[in-house]
Amino acid sequence: MTTTTTTTTTETTNVRPKDASSLASTSSAIKRSLFAQSRSISDIITNTKNTNRTKSSSSSSRNISNNNNSGNNSIINGNRNSKDGKRVLMSRSGRVITFTTTSRRRIHNSADNQQQQQQQNGDKLNQDETLDVSEQARNMAMAARAEARKLQALSHTVRRDILYAISTALLQHQDELLAANAIDIEAAENENIATVLKKRLKLTTDKLTTLANGITQIADKQDPLGVVKSKRELTDGLELSLITVPIGVLMIIFESRPDSMPQISALALASGNGLLLKGGKEAKCTNAAIHKVIGDAIEAGSGGLIKRDIIALVTSRGQVKDMLSLDDVIDLVIPRGSNALVSFIKSNTKIPVLGHADGVCHIYVDSSATAEQASNLAVDAKTDYPSACNAMETLLLHKDTIQNGVAAQTLMSLRASGVKCLGGPNAMSLGLADSPAKEMKCEYGDLTCMVEVVETMDEAIDWIHRNGSGHTESIICDGDSSVGEEFLRKVDAACVFQNASTRFADGFRFGLGAEVGISTTRIHARGPVGVEGLLTTKWQLRSKNGTSHYVGEFSGEEPKKIYTHKELI
Repeated sequence: MTTTTTTTTTETTNVRPKDASSLASTSSAIKRSLFAQSRSISDIITNTKNTNRTKSSSSSSRNISNNNNSGNNSIINGNRNSKDGKRVLMSRSGRVITFTTTSRRRIHNSADNQQQQQQQNGDKLNQDETLDVSEQARNMAMAARAEARKLQALSHTVRRDILYAISTALLQHQDELLAANAIDIEAAENENIATVLKKRLKLTTDKLTTLANGITQIADKQDPLGVVKSKRELTDGLELSLITVPIGVLMIIFESRPDSMPQISALALASGNGLLLKGGKEAKCTNAAIHKVIGDAIEAGSGGLIKRDIIALVTSRGQVKDMLSLDDVIDLVIPRGSNALVSFIKSNTKIPVLGHADGVCHIYVDSSATAEQASNLAVDAKTDYPSACNAMETLLLHKDTIQNGVAAQTLMSLRASGVKCLGGPNAMSLGLADSPAKEMKCEYGDLTCMVEVVETMDEAIDWIHRNGSGHTESIICDGDSSVGEEFLRKVDAACVFQNASTRFADGFRFGLGAEVGISTTRIHARGPVGVEGLLTTKWQLRSKNGTSHYVGEFSGEEPKKIYTHKELI
């Protein structure tokens, strides 16, 4: 599977809806709207190739529903002041944030001058033809680290207010974001980009609503920083603590998937990390628009204490390989894209990589499963979002399901849903498929799956270990059968489910708020990676009661002090 953050329309009570106005019906209107935003969006669209400047199709008005859930918002609208054209927002902490009612969001006092200075610096950086992508990325990474260290020193309330501001901004600026996305979508159509990438490229009001909900969910969680993992007394008056801290600067390289930027940004901010983003050219207008909205929200939500530099978007045309050499300023790389991209990154950097290259997920239908169970789960796992990394790619059927009709009903349901079923060797010999699968391990990424028949559950598990990618595996069985627990125990994968769709392998659905990706590595983090996966630890040693300690006191024939090593937590 490609590293993908799935999105789903989910009811929630954390985000205030906002009525959306109609999108512009022509590309010229779209571009006028985007140019009015800021230099970030304007510069990108100005440099867009002529082929991207064709007329875009009319878009219907988009509205956000959930009106009955507005009471739980963490940032609430104040009254409009028609005299000065401003909207006042109040954060939970009581900080007043002012936005103009035009598309551009401003922060109070000196922040405007600060933003103008950043614009001048940014323009100079982009105009310097001698600056290659690795130099640009190095400067951005260093700036992101500086801002991240400032953020770590501030209270959890500040980080929360930033996240609430981003959540609100995504909905307030949805028209601009969708307009920018429409330009990218049209360009993708003209350039014949792969169907899978085009599906991941598309941004919708539903996706923005889910993103906003997830970011609010992240903000509502307890502070992940400074959590004491353990505390130990080394000797009387000397205590050792292990606490959680940010990793440092993360670099996310992603293809298409503009909706991943708000999720990744929110998780990085919540965990106090700096962020360097390198998106694919197919989403450059959307990425620029989202980055602008997030940057404004960071400065507004923090009251100008944190600059937008904490999250940098690399727009240079240089090669990804150049950025992978920056192991002295980047602490972790998280690739989100195709198998080829992830494999290339793993092979060309000294920076630790978190992610996976494949998403070959299986569903095993046990002999105890019912036809309804198997049909519903298999169809959901394959068709809910076929290009997602957690979509089912292989259906394994116990041989008894051939006799009891479960196999026939399940395959019928899949085909009725538009799924093409290719056969493994046993399935072909039994006439369950018309066309053979060319590979036993394949991530199709569309409405195609492979079907194979196995003798036992152990044979199914062996098949999964041999042909799977360690991502997500699921068993369909009778709820009272012991085979379910046996499957959960024996299968070696990041996520293992019983009677649940593989599509549940997702940070939002797991209650993490969002995810930076799904990891199949065995070190540090595995499965959907939320805030906890972006943390490391540090040791703190404290002398108590005004005393000092040195190692020489513990040595010799008659040591002055002895180690107690008493566990306190």
